[in-house]
Formats: sequence, structure tokens, C-alpha cells
Amino acid sequence: MSSANPTEQILEALSTVVDPDLKKDLVYLNMVEDVAVDSNRISFTLLLTTPACPLRDQLENDCRVALNRAFPGVRVEIKMDVRKWERKGQQPRPKGLGSVILVLSGKGGVGKSTVAAGLARSLSDLGARVALLDADVHGPSQPIIWRLLNQRPEIVQEKMRPIDCGGVAVLSLGMLVDPSQPLVWRGPMAGNALKQLVTDTDWGTIDYLVIDMPPGTGDVHLTLAQLLPDSYAVLVTTPHELALADARKAAAMCQMESMRIKLLGFVENMSWFSPVHRSDERYYLFGQGGGSVLAKEFEVPLLAQFPLLARVGSGPKKPENLENEMSAHPSDDDLAVADPLEWQKSPYRPYFQVLSSSLARAIAVHQASTSDRMSEDLQTR
Repeated sequence: MSSANPTEQILEALSTVVDPDLKKDLVYLNMVEDVAVDSNRISFTLLLTTPACPLRDQLENDCRVALNRAFPGVRVEIKMDVRKWERKGQQPRPKGLGSVILVLSGKGGVGKSTVAAGLARSLSDLGARVALLDADVHGPSQPIIWRLLNQRPEIVQEKMRPIDCGGVAVLSLGMLVDPSQPLVWRGPMAGNALKQLVTDTDWGTIDYLVIDMPPGTGDVHLTLAQLLPDSYAVLVTTPHELALADARKAAAMCQMESMRIKLLGFVENMSWFSPVHRSDERYYLFGQGGGSVLAKEFEVPLLAQFPLLARVGSGPKKPENLENEMSAHPSDDDLAVADPLEWQKSPYRPYFQVLSSSLARAIAVHQASTSDRMSEDLQTR
């Protein structure tokens, strides 16, 4: 290695590596720290833009190529950490919570809870620390999806601890009440219950809090928007015109300045139906193109399209047997997309991998573009 300042030489080499999302080099973005060098070894810390960075391997490889080109034969050691973007005036959050992703729908029955569960699982697969809060007070689905019926969160020092499900911390009001009894609550009561659920829980330190929201627009949405400002939203719909009509209202709610919610895009669920053993065939049961129309109207991306995939079932389940069925070990015919015991072979897993990667990158770009240091430059590139 040359006798010239080796640290400057290393930074010069790394300045040729460009972040694919932010379109700036790593040195300019202050993503390189703790550079150390000796006669035959270079080490440094690479600060990733997001905990669930899907570009981790690409950036690491680009750094090695750039350094091997400038310093042939020198060993390169790279540590990974996460860049924290700071912004003045950012509202405080409950301790330990990172980015909050609200999974919304205008109408019930469009698959919002399944999308929330699969998104949480796939973000965890990317290496992030993830929690999932079921905020659908009147119809909590996460205890069924994750097979948590009759399980209760542990109370430690007057704080609840979410239940760990294969790396995802899951909490639902459905874990605290009798699942067979309806919650006949007025809106303010439901909002206060969710506020208490958020603030009286020991979340630890998490990178993403995914919240399965109630359908529509109401008190719970207002409460969580105030409690967790500067959140992100994903809006789930089907291509059917009735679902689109209600999704349009939920999207308009996100864009209200007082809500402080950044709408990242739409997920179109049940986009088409494919029969068993004929996955190449597509039948558009609920119409076609509705998600794209909404995305264009609100100037956000259509993040994903999820098909309705047929699977061989064992016939209808009797209601009285549902609890035992869902708490038992799953069979090959179970439809639980996000259950940790079924996730590895779920046919929906590749779709969620694409969705989580897109969301992680979109959140990283937004945080960087609104940070104090990068705002002006990145927004005008």
C-alpha cells in the first residue's frame, strides 16, 4: 500500500460505489465509518440505509471490487451497521419503536390481515427486528393466523411482552379477551384501548412495527396517527369496484396533512385466480387493473399483486373445532400464509419477499430525503 494517506486512498476508492436507491456515492452519504488499515488488511464499517436492506450483498460486493481494484491482494473486512437519519422537529415515539407501517384497507375481507402478517414475516427474513400489532379491535385475526388462540402475553414489571413467533413479536387485543365474545365498544373506547396497548407494552428495540389496522377510517386511525406520527401506510384492496371505492377514501385519509401518514403504495390482493396444478392459467374473478388505476390516481406505486391460489383442502371445518384445529400442528393443506411453521413452503412467500424489499427501500429513500443533511440535495436530484 502506498505511503500516501491510506485512509484517503480507501475513501477515494469507495467513492466510486453508488447507492442504487439514493443515487449518491457511499462516502458522500457518510455510509463509511471506522476505516482502519495496515500492511495487508483494510477494515471499515458500512452503514446501511435500512435494517432490512435488500441491497446488502450488492453493496458489500461493490465495495470489495472497488478496493481490490485499488489495492490488489489486500484483505478486506467489512462490518455492517444501520445509518440513522435525523430530522429536526420529528415527533417522539414510544421508546424502542423504529419505522411504523400501517397496513390499511377501505373495506373488510380484502386480505389486509394476511398481508400484514406476511409483510412482518418477510421483513424479519431480511434481518430486521419486527413487531406486529393487531389493531383491528372488533375483528382481530392475528391470533388465528399465528395460532395463538388462548395464549396470553407475559406481564413483566407492569408491561406486556409480545409473543415471539419465529422472530416476529406479535401482540393483539384478541389475546386479552374471550375470542368468542364480541367487543361492543364505541369508537373512543376502542381508540383508548389501542393507545394503552401501544404504551403499556415492552417492545424492546425494533426496526419495524407493522400494524394491522381496522378497515375504513375512524377513531383508531386518528388515535394511532397522533400516537405514532410520521408513519408509513400500505393500502390493501382487491380489483373489485366496491373495494376500490372504499380504498380511495382510505388513501385520501392518508394524504390529509393532519394525519402525518406517508402512503407508500397499494397492494392488490386476489388479483386473479389460478387452479390447482394449472398455475399458468389466470381467471380475473374480481375485475382487472383496479389497483393500477388507484396507484396512478394517487401518484404512488402499485407495490404488489397477490393471486388467489387454490390449494387442496380437507373440507369445511366445524366452528366448534376451529380452536383446536388452529392450535394444532399445521398440515400441508393449511392456508395460514404467515405461520412460522408453514412459511418456508408457502406459495405466497416470493410475493411477500418482493413487497418487503420494495417497502424497505422506499422507507430508506424517504427517510434520507427528509433528513436534515440530505433533504435538499436528494429531493432535487
